[in-house]
Amino acid sequence: MASDNQSSLLRQRRFLPYFITQFFGAFNDNIFKNVLLLFVAFAGAGVLPISSNLFINLAAGLFILPFFLFSASAGVLADKYEKSWFIRKVKLVEVGIMCLGAIGFITESYGILLLLLFLMGTQSAFFGPVKYALLPQQLKSDELVPGNALVETGTFLAILIGTLVAGVIASAENAKYIAAISVVAFALFGYLSSRSIPVAPASAPELKFRWQPIKQTKNTIAIAKSDRVIFQAIMAISWFWFLGAAYLTQFPNFTKIYLNGSESAVSFLLALFSIGIAIGSLACDKLSGHRIEVGIVPLGSFGITVFGWLMATSVPDNIPALETFGEFIQQRELWPLFAYLLMLGVSGGIFIVPLYALMQSRAKVKERAQVVAALNIYNSLFMVGSAVLGIVCLSVLELTIPQLFILLAVGNFLIAVYLFLQVPIFVVRFLVWILTHTMYRVTHMNLHHLPKTGGALIVCNHVSYMDALLLSAVCPRLIRFVMEEDYANLPPLRRFLKRAGVIPISATNRRSIRNAFGEVEKALNEGHIVCIFPEGQLTSDGEINDFMRGMDIIIKRSPVPVIPVALKGLWGSYFSRYKGSACKGLPSRFWSKLEIEAGEPVPSEQATTAIMRDKVKELRGNWK
Repeated sequence: MASDNQSSLLRQRRFLPYFITQFFGAFNDNIFKNVLLLFVAFAGAGVLPISSNLFINLAAGLFILPFFLFSASAGVLADKYEKSWFIRKVKLVEVGIMCLGAIGFITESYGILLLLLFLMGTQSAFFGPVKYALLPQQLKSDELVPGNALVETGTFLAILIGTLVAGVIASAENAKYIAAISVVAFALFGYLSSRSIPVAPASAPELKFRWQPIKQTKNTIAIAKSDRVIFQAIMAISWFWFLGAAYLTQFPNFTKIYLNGSESAVSFLLALFSIGIAIGSLACDKLSGHRIEVGIVPLGSFGITVFGWLMATSVPDNIPALETFGEFIQQRELWPLFAYLLMLGVSGGIFIVPLYALMQSRAKVKERAQVVAALNIYNSLFMVGSAVLGIVCLSVLELTIPQLFILLAVGNFLIAVYLFLQVPIFVVRFLVWILTHTMYRVTHMNLHHLPKTGGALIVCNHVSYMDALLLSAVCPRLIRFVMEEDYANLPPLRRFLKRAGVIPISATNRRSIRNAFGEVEKALNEGHIVCIFPEGQLTSDGEINDFMRGMDIIIKRSPVPVIPVALKGLWGSYFSRYKGSACKGLPSRFWSKLEIEAGEPVPSEQATTAIMRDKVKELRGNWK
């Protein structure tokens, strides 16, 4: 279970201290920023060296600026040095900055606090690359998605709680003293937890570091662009932060002008959005079965579009004056909007987690932190872009905030379509996984025998027309199936099946057979997994028929491991020949129990048709 995997990580030293450290980092950032902005907003005349509006805009810019200036250098250092040591140094710097910040709060030295905000941004810029580059070193491959799910959950909850706590601190008596103590205390908590992070060896200790920010930035971006998949993941993640920044920036005015809400109502909307992202992040791990499932990304993006549009168009026309927070949340006309905002966050969590895991797993070990640094640079650019879009749309074009939200939904729809066109096979495979696991109670046995890399041949019993769909849905890698030519060339499916790597074959056409064997040989030599159903046809009685000799020819031409797989429980289903022919009449079985079991790989020199049939038969046992 996903939840078991997540709770297990939170009990382990290789993850928990890191999780606490990154949580307190985001938490303290938001307390410091928001307390400072609240103090500025309510500062008396003559206290600030500049106008409050200019101060607030400067604060936002100064916190983002270090991500442009220092992310590339931070990525090089995070790859060069042992990561737990590097994190401790960064957190120790945070303690020093917060001590100066405490003095600034007590003395109300807002100019100094503005400078310290820049330093906090610098500290965050140095922490970002090592934060995400550490995960693949400390977690197993099947823990990368749940680990990222927990990190994203912790980050957004830290942002939410830090913002709410900042409001409490700023409104308390002796607020400046409480703020001073709080930021130092939370920085110390983060540093102390970082001391328990296990050693994570340097990825590229041979790297030469020189203080050349512009050159390093160009090199970092070039590294990210060198792998198309990584760069697309970075662009998609940055788009998410573009949307998030746009929504969060407009929430205060949106709540005040269109929903008649107060400051508490703004916090409530922020909470809904953040909690939604946390739920979506955790749900993504469960839906994807702990694996990096890129097929879920376009679905999350479509969810962002749908719920973003619904939220923007569900603003009631006439809302009475709402004097209290209780009246705000009890206003029934607003409940659909609350639900859409929550689901917008859920869709965002589903969207973002696989992208982070994909980026981390695909990046070269010696360049992983630099790839994350490139992500931080693009994130910053996109967030600035979202601010520019807000200014242009609301001030120049004079759109309303709901109209801006509709524009964001339309823009995201185009992104969702693009993402779907990039990975249609994986989207369909994920949908098939949901469909089959809804129709059937599917359990998996020993699927760890399916290799993570390299070529392999799967041989499986053939019970129903659902066999290929079930197998493709449970294997993290794309399986290339050998399929009867008549089915593979059906006009509605032909183009999609070709892109999915299906290899057509006709037992009555010599040329088709030669082409199919050539395609199988090429696929295996290129390191793909190929699946054949050696019986050549669906079973007519539930028993395993003799295997055809085509398997022997394949193994002779491409000596790869052969993996026996047994499908159990499909005989008698609507898609089997239990009634004489498949898909006859109406379905009579629902949510049947099925099992898919893989056996140990058999070396090619030992894998004959007779032996492999016995292996599959033994795996299946008496369960048809």
